[in-house]
Amino acid sequence: MDSGLHRNDTVVGKNIPDPSTSPLPSTAASLGLDPRAFLNPAQARRDPRVKPEGGDCGVRRQCKIAGIVGGAEQPYQFAATHQRDGLPPPRLSIPRPARYKASRETGARAMATYTDIARRVYNHTWKLDPIVRSLLDTDFYKLLMLQMIWGLYPRVNATFSLINRTRSVRLAEEIDIDELRAQLDHCRTLRFTKKEMIWLAGNSFYGSKQIFEPAFLKWLEEFRLPEYRLEQRNGQFVLEFPGAWVETSMWEIPALAIINELRSRAALKNYGPFALDVLYARAKAKMWEKVERLQKLPDLKISDFGTRRRHSFLWQRWCVEALKEGIGEAFTGTSNVKLAMDNDLEALGTNAHELPMVLAALAPNDEALMAAPYRVLQDWESYYGGNLKIVLPDAFGTDSFLKHAPDWVADWTGFRPDSAPAIEGGEKIIAWWKSRGRDPREKLLIFSDGLDVDMIEEAYLHFDGRVRMTFGWGTNLTNDFEGCAPDGPNPGLDPISIVAKVSEANGRPAVKLSDNPAKATGTPEEIARYLSVFGDAGMVAHAVKV
Repeated sequence: MDSGLHRNDTVVGKNIPDPSTSPLPSTAASLGLDPRAFLNPAQARRDPRVKPEGGDCGVRRQCKIAGIVGGAEQPYQFAATHQRDGLPPPRLSIPRPARYKASRETGARAMATYTDIARRVYNHTWKLDPIVRSLLDTDFYKLLMLQMIWGLYPRVNATFSLINRTRSVRLAEEIDIDELRAQLDHCRTLRFTKKEMIWLAGNSFYGSKQIFEPAFLKWLEEFRLPEYRLEQRNGQFVLEFPGAWVETSMWEIPALAIINELRSRAALKNYGPFALDVLYARAKAKMWEKVERLQKLPDLKISDFGTRRRHSFLWQRWCVEALKEGIGEAFTGTSNVKLAMDNDLEALGTNAHELPMVLAALAPNDEALMAAPYRVLQDWESYYGGNLKIVLPDAFGTDSFLKHAPDWVADWTGFRPDSAPAIEGGEKIIAWWKSRGRDPREKLLIFSDGLDVDMIEEAYLHFDGRVRMTFGWGTNLTNDFEGCAPDGPNPGLDPISIVAKVSEANGRPAVKLSDNPAKATGTPEEIARYLSVFGDAGMVAHAVKV
């Protein structure tokens, strides 16, 4: 079972130099810490000022230290396994610096893991360094949708296909196809572990216990990712996942995470350890500047949506932990299920475009095609309620969706406008709620399309007091290295717009129109047919960066 630790991970504090031979006591004093925290066990026992926290703790002692290791002001624990005179060292009580304030109390002591990301990246020299090590390293909405697909559409086939919208980036020339194949093959060996299954069965999600049916979890125990097709053509990868929808759906997130991290590794392979140190130090400082801006927005609610196009798993983990400390309760959780489990966070996510895309592809006529987006909501409501009743209106255009929506849709908790500019999309939905006699102040808007801090601030200030809102922060959270490379611009570190979408269902072509035609997917003939049914009202093309 993968513990989540990787080579060069260290339990924080293990590598702290011996205080008797290092300048750390003076460093501690300069930070407002008690220098006695850095006495070795023998010194501690001889110092009458050091009081044990209590009891015999064997050969392990736990000390809480802020701001020394890892560059973050949060409580760390370390184990000192050395022992002298056959006596157990005491547990030291060390005060936090005055400026430290815990973001939340967990009620339990968690062993913090510090990873030297730069050294970890430098050491990609072994045969296979798996990028995805757990089937839980996916977005939560995948599991929610999977349960519905398992229950209602177990015999539907659906093919997912990789689409690189950033055509100027020739992925097959940046990433070795054999490395990609090895990572995909490794994913097919993964199974949900006993620990993961217990967590899924026993945890509460969105305030509900046992959100996953026992029969579904029993089926999930034996789940494995299906086969895939991979080739390269004209500098791009042709990567497809054909098969049963209930199996192929789970390929989307790990496939995208693998490609993005392989691309990052390729961009960094010529950097030495010190250059990598500089790169990640700059990226951390840049990220923390964003945190400081978010701290100024009272009552902000924001979560991590950055799994699909992250720089790497370790970097996403660092960003999540930084947000947890930096903005406290304003950080509502993460879409990444593994990170939610490992960090005692809420796992967040509702539904995605694949649901209306598949049902629309299966529609026998234009009338059924027009009804497909609303049938999806009825299916969803048969499984989930409350804050999971979030409408994703833009699969075939938000204007068309709102125009033809039954009145009961207005009773749902909220909307996630995903391809229109945040303010424009939000205003459109607020106006629609009002036209249906609903109070927008009781509703929820989730903004998630290509957000950066400027967009978050702008939307927050614009809608504050008019509607409840939250933000799903994605690629610009977990893959923003612009200006961080020590040797000047490195295009390989720039994020790209890459997706894995349903391309066909039961042999019929699938389409997504979007409020932004630049995001449309499908064959030109099918896109034209869908436009003849749904129209193009409100659709405005604009550049897609991520």
